[in-house]
Amino acid sequence: MARWLGTRGRAAAPYGLGLIAVLLIPALLNVIPGIAPGYVLYLVSLALIYAIVAIGLGILIGHTGQFSLGHAGFFAIGAYASALLTLRLGLPFVVALLVAGSVSAAIGFLLGLPALRLSGPYLAVATLGFGLAVPQLVIWQGSWTGGASGLHGLPLASLPLGAFTIVFRTDQDYYYLAAAVLIVLTIFARNVVTGHTGRAFVAIRDSEIAARAMGVDLVRYKTTAFALSALYAGIAGSLYAHLLHGISPEDFTVLLSIDFLTMIVLGGLGSVGGALSGALLLTFLQNALTRLPVVHDFKNLYIVVLGVILILTIAFFPQGLAGIARSARLRWATRTVDRPAGAGQIVELGERSGVR
Repeated sequence: MARWLGTRGRAAAPYGLGLIAVLLIPALLNVIPGIAPGYVLYLVSLALIYAIVAIGLGILIGHTGQFSLGHAGFFAIGAYASALLTLRLGLPFVVALLVAGSVSAAIGFLLGLPALRLSGPYLAVATLGFGLAVPQLVIWQGSWTGGASGLHGLPLASLPLGAFTIVFRTDQDYYYLAAAVLIVLTIFARNVVTGHTGRAFVAIRDSEIAARAMGVDLVRYKTTAFALSALYAGIAGSLYAHLLHGISPEDFTVLLSIDFLTMIVLGGLGSVGGALSGALLLTFLQNALTRLPVVHDFKNLYIVVLGVILILTIAFFPQGLAGIARSARLRWATRTVDRPAGAGQIVELGERSGVR
């Protein structure tokens, strides 16, 4: 029992540290000189929203092996669904958030049906076409979506609690909202990938033929993976729309889909924590690059750097940041075992190995 609790405690430790960091970041920013806390919190909120998409995409690619280059499309669907419901119909933000996630999940399920016959580059091209089509459809339906100009003046996000309503007015308020949604979805994703559904996803990724032989329903689990991944993107899109208080089709280009892919490759495929770290690192890297003086002469510098990051990560760190952290833990564990043990440690090791 103690050993089980120790294992579970070590597995949950990074999430506990992450929760502490979430609570302390606003306070720390207020005491660090030379920075604008509001703008930094805005960037962190944006990174947390991107991390939600990255976690869902990581489930699809890292655990199920289904490639997608169209997640900017699901992101746009969630953003526009939430914007239309709150701005045009006057629905509460919470309702719009849930509907946005549900609509994206339903479309993800439908897109997952062709995935039953497609794989590899063919599936990538199909999802890329979907990602390219969504912004064009938004422009085509300009009477509702605002066309190329987009939708602006979205109402503030709010959360009704009985007789009271919490309105997220400031950057710090919205930071806590994005962090809370991310924490809930991270826990849910962790439970999915470590449970029966996650094992079925991994079986499909490793070998569809072997998975089918073991009784895994490919139709069910492939479409579930697409729907779940799209659900995360739709919820993130809703948060994104209300963070910026306005959206336009140019916010959802194919480059954004490549950003999401880079986040999970950089963080580590198949790692929920890696998707979060990759999203944070890439968001702040993009912001730093746009502030360099050379960008004024070379406007596509970020795209070049993005390509270099992908190449270097795949070449030298194929398991991403999660793999680096895992290797560091293993080296530390090895050093601890190899360290000369005292008498009490020797007795404990002997008891564990069955030696009396």
